[in-house]
Amino acid sequence: MPRNNSPATGRHRITRRTKIATGGLALALAVGGIVVATTAGRTGQASADPADASFFLDIAKVPSGVNVNKALQQKGARGTFTVDCGRNENQHFNPDNFIAQPGVKNGAQHLHDYVGNLSTNADSNNKSLAKAGTTCKNGDKSAYFWPVVRIDTGEEDENPPATQPDRAGSANDKASTQVDCPDVASKLPDVPDQAMDEVNRNLDLLDKQIDEANKRIANGDLKTPQDIQNAVVGPLKDKRAATIDRIAIAIGRRAAKPTNLGGLAACVLKQNGQGGLDNGGQNSTGQAGELPGVNDQNEVAGNDGEIQRVRSATITFTSGGANKVVAMPQFLRILYGDAKQSTNGPANARPSWTCTGFEDRLTDHYPICPRNSRVERIHAFPNCWDGKNIDSANHRTHIVFADRQGKCPQGFKNVPQLVIKLVYDIPHDIQVKGQYKVDAFPQESHNPRSDHDDFANVMGQRLMNQVVNCINTGKRCNQ
Repeated sequence: MPRNNSPATGRHRITRRTKIATGGLALALAVGGIVVATTAGRTGQASADPADASFFLDIAKVPSGVNVNKALQQKGARGTFTVDCGRNENQHFNPDNFIAQPGVKNGAQHLHDYVGNLSTNADSNNKSLAKAGTTCKNGDKSAYFWPVVRIDTGEEDENPPATQPDRAGSANDKASTQVDCPDVASKLPDVPDQAMDEVNRNLDLLDKQIDEANKRIANGDLKTPQDIQNAVVGPLKDKRAATIDRIAIAIGRRAAKPTNLGGLAACVLKQNGQGGLDNGGQNSTGQAGELPGVNDQNEVAGNDGEIQRVRSATITFTSGGANKVVAMPQFLRILYGDAKQSTNGPANARPSWTCTGFEDRLTDHYPICPRNSRVERIHAFPNCWDGKNIDSANHRTHIVFADRQGKCPQGFKNVPQLVIKLVYDIPHDIQVKGQYKVDAFPQESHNPRSDHDDFANVMGQRLMNQVVNCINTGKRCNQ
């Protein structure tokens, strides 16, 4: 089918961090200091992968009054705060998720639409998010991202993307290969001030060693992953060991050593486009694997078709039914829905689909709307914070939903509820034929129940105070 989107902008190179000392420590503890060889390969031409016809439902058949979120918005404090972050006009796409899978390139296995923070990718952490620019007109640097919606008519592309190059011996790979290490700093304690100079000295040494390896790759001395394995990975591992040990010692002398780091995929040999992953994203060697990346048509894994830019993306904070809300902490992470609902069960999946003019009803099916109505997704996020943590091991227990009266569980606090409304111009005949779908993990088969959304709060305290004040005083604020 014809495509009108430019290549994805999400194929980010991993940059060096000044605060990657903790990543160096994870290097030693997680996988013994093996370095990454990342290649910017492409997946092959994606075949048609439509959503099942049973996933589609006439919105007229959905009972009215089943939108619990709308009912809650009629209770408690009635103020709102709406921020204009655009419609992803800069086409910021990537298949990453720094909240659910930090440091894992292409970890989402489906493409995300981003507004807000301009830097968002697999390696984003608090420091990088705070330094970045934003698409939001009021300067809100928060990250808002959700899976794209595509139209898939099953037609073949007249100009298919190039197939994946042969990883065994293509000399053309040398320019797109480099040795890297993911940033896992946000998962580890900060480096104590007293240790910073010593840590930085060793980080400079690590950077020089990696630069040296990258120069050899760029010069064509190393052309294949096996070359890198034989000539770089082994020797560099030995060179890095002493350096990493010094970093670990410097941190350990002045702070408690981090524990449970095995789940952080630190520097391992990765080959873009190779699958066969098991054990939570690890391959049979126990090393973290590189998941399939996007091709030149912004397609990834089974997620093919023409990306539909939202007609409007309305980002609003409400009371969620509470009489009063308190500020959410900076860098709070919140997930909506469940991208792996077929595996995890129905507990976190949410009905998210409706049509404009029918917002009093939500369905877990793709809606077929009347001709004068448009397809709409509504994502109302959890809004009861535990008062302590900006994240949790499962990314959920630190923030949960209020009850139907807008009240939080004991020990939790009402924070502003984020509600994101996404409206699409999906042609009526495409809806009737069941030819649109949301990007998803392969096992979800584009099930609309897997719809989800992600948010990281990067508002400054002044802006967050404005949000709270507008909600609690009943104002309708727009910025």
